[in-house]
Amino acid sequence: MASVLVAMSGGVDSSCSVALLLQKGYDVVGATFKLFEPNATSLRHLGDAASVAKLLRVNHLVFDFIDDFKKKVMDYFVKEYLSGKTPNPCVVCNKNIKFGKALERAQELGFDFIATGHYARVEFDESSGRFLIKKSLKGKDQSYCLYTLNQKQISRVIFPLGGFEKSEVRSMAKDFGIGVHNKPDSQDICFISGNHYDFIKYYLGEEEKSGNFVDESGIVLGKHKGISRYTVGQRRGIGIALGERAYIKKINPIENTITLAIADPPRGNHLVASDLNFIPFEKLTDSIRVTARTRYNCKEVSATVLPISEHEVKVIFDENIEFIAPGQSVTFYDGDILVGGGVIN
Repeated sequence: MASVLVAMSGGVDSSCSVALLLQKGYDVVGATFKLFEPNATSLRHLGDAASVAKLLRVNHLVFDFIDDFKKKVMDYFVKEYLSGKTPNPCVVCNKNIKFGKALERAQELGFDFIATGHYARVEFDESSGRFLIKKSLKGKDQSYCLYTLNQKQISRVIFPLGGFEKSEVRSMAKDFGIGVHNKPDSQDICFISGNHYDFIKYYLGEEEKSGNFVDESGIVLGKHKGISRYTVGQRRGIGIALGERAYIKKINPIENTITLAIADPPRGNHLVASDLNFIPFEKLTDSIRVTARTRYNCKEVSATVLPISEHEVKVIFDENIEFIAPGQSVTFYDGDILVGGGVIN
């Protein structure tokens, strides 16, 4: 039977993935990734993963990816925020660490596949000869975070939970005797224990420079505390009273200014994206009809994707949508097939 290295975070999803793969007869080994210097939370997760591996009688390995994670994910995260954008570190981690370095390590050790607890599916399409990523069959779907994967990576990936509801997974984990069956889901960025701007201050080793809030004419309205604290489209927590409701219209990292506008953020019907990846085909040569997401949990909206160049596309939505944040990802779907995506410019 094929051998599988399962990424074990210490949570219920990855733990149940191990049990399900064992049930199907795979030769399973668990692995936990060290991504940053240990803290109380990460040590607890590591201990949980080791305990589950012992319970299920599988070997448990620990891979040190601290240097790679810093260069590929943390540096990117800080750079994007300081550029006035809103980054998505999970997408970058999936591309470079979970299905990058970890898959390379798995293959070096002779494993046939790597598995994770993502709620998504992999299928091979006979007509195109390509591997596809599809949405999960029920409830929770995490395909949004997987659009950067290439054919080599997808061909070596197993998602055991793609056909289950989260509640079913918890119930199965309890039946398997896995003690983390009722462990809460992680809601935060894994390497940040507080807020992101305190992390950036710690990372830089100094306070971020304050700057000016300005209106659309360039008139100074007051002081901001550093651009990493703010997001284009933000309405709450801006920290300045203008007598009228305002929102952040623009962040200028070169001049260190944040432009405020009165009223609600305008609803837009288009965006431009780069850093593209497509899964059912290599590159986009003509316009396609899709449904699209501009954030992980937002609803899909029908849209047309048009190639601008080899590296950029324009996405025109059938309706106006709110809060298109530069730095976030936009993903494209054809029914339940993940067509691809890119980073919003």
